[in-house]
Amino acid sequence: MDGLIKGLLDVALGHDDKDEESTSQSRDERARSSWAEVVSGEQDNDDQVSSNHTAHGYRPTNQWIKQSEADSRPSMQPPKYERSEGDEQHDYNKNQWNRQEGGEESNDGWETVGKKHPKQRHKIQKDHWHGYKRPSGEQEYSEYVEDGANVVPSEEELADLSQACNRLWQLDRNRLVPGKDYQIDCAEGKKVYEKEDMAEGSLFSWLNEDVLMRPTFARFCSLLDNYNPNEGCKEVVTSEERQEQAAFIEEISRTAPIKYLHKYLARKGIVSEDYHDFKKILSSLWFDLYGRGGTSGSSSAFEHVFVGEVKQHGEQEVSGFHNWLQFYLEEAKGNVDYQGYILPRRRGQFPDSETQLLSIQFEWNGVLKSVSTILVGVSPEFEVALYTLCFYMGGQDNHVELGPYPVNIKCYSFGDRIGSVFPIAG
Repeated sequence: MDGLIKGLLDVALGHDDKDEESTSQSRDERARSSWAEVVSGEQDNDDQVSSNHTAHGYRPTNQWIKQSEADSRPSMQPPKYERSEGDEQHDYNKNQWNRQEGGEESNDGWETVGKKHPKQRHKIQKDHWHGYKRPSGEQEYSEYVEDGANVVPSEEELADLSQACNRLWQLDRNRLVPGKDYQIDCAEGKKVYEKEDMAEGSLFSWLNEDVLMRPTFARFCSLLDNYNPNEGCKEVVTSEERQEQAAFIEEISRTAPIKYLHKYLARKGIVSEDYHDFKKILSSLWFDLYGRGGTSGSSSAFEHVFVGEVKQHGEQEVSGFHNWLQFYLEEAKGNVDYQGYILPRRRGQFPDSETQLLSIQFEWNGVLKSVSTILVGVSPEFEVALYTLCFYMGGQDNHVELGPYPVNIKCYSFGDRIGSVFPIAG
């Protein structure tokens, strides 16, 4: 009798043992399906990096992971980000990471075996950069450094390029201090030809916010979004971008490394004693456009060395891109995937968080840079002065000392221009 009453109540209330079993089974199947997707990486198929270069016609064909590799290699794509409506191109401090509904903790605490952890997100303060687009008459610059003996090259330095370069290192008052101004995590080392990603996280752990507000750093960073990284794509330089170039040259010309460079080159008869003329030469050397990749007006020394370019002939690869600030900003945006440092030639010497000369491997928008050596934490004025000095006074190989680092500054000319210049760990 009790069973009959219970049965009648179940029917009246809409309960049915078969439906309950079916519902439970359905939940189990969904749970297994979700876990299968996590293990296979299929849930990451839509997490592809959105490129901010679209407005310049840059559409990288390489992806973080190719479909044919999906079964053998876990996805290493960073979370996808989108720009809010009205955001400007390369608006570093407004990019938002677009996550799937429910966030990354929706798998009951499980995560894919071997899955790469999301890259560290850095907040970039760049509002003040917009002021650099104002007319030259409205710009405010730092005070000139005093013309003392510290920026006058000695006879020994005039006779020895290595001593001159080391003097530039000593004059770099804006060089950052590891552990105080920034922190890096070198992760694991690898050979150039090895393809395995040896870094779970970002190269840069953090950077003090005030660093990018320093005058020469800020003006340098404001230039980085002025270029189409596709090699062979003709550049269009606006009046505002020309103003940014002029403002950058004016700012660094007030620093000790550039003033030392001028006095050195003037003593050698390379440039005139007139500082105004020297600044024109410096601007022309770094910013005048020339042909690369078969197209005139498609490249410059500044774009190649500091920003980087992507070769389009044959298999895509990154060329240039030897600047730590560009690396930091692109990594903060999710465009750079750091894959580990390149093992040093000298055995027993391995980089750590204090190292300021570092050879690394990375992907930029899915395109590989097998090896790039960067001087971490140095100022923009130091790099411009160092590379300009070696270009005018050295050869293709320039073995010099930079503080504790033996370095070979490689120089390649493009007619009377800088084709490429970069450091190689000695």
